[in-house]
Amino acid sequence: MTSTLASYQTILDSNGKPTFVVVPYADFVKLPCVVRPGMIANDVAGKRMGITHAGYAQIEAAKRPRKATLEKAAAAMGIILEQLAYEL
Repeated sequence: MTSTLASYQTILDSNGKPTFVVVPYADFVKLPCVVRPGMIANDVAGKRMGITHAGYAQIEAAKRPRKATLEKAAAAMGIILEQLAYEL
């Protein structure tokens, strides 16, 4: 039987200090407090973007938001644009 930890990979910095851990996505989504697309409250993300709750709700409701708007939303959530569930 293999250990669950065997599927994780630790990435070290130039000094040999652990910097990142790569985990299988199936394990990642089971972790407590993991933020996935759609999980950040729109009022929190809206405040980070400098817009109102209603403004953020309009972005979420749009079928094709502008790329610049999506870039601002991603930055406000601390993720990259590709992590949003939108086709550009």
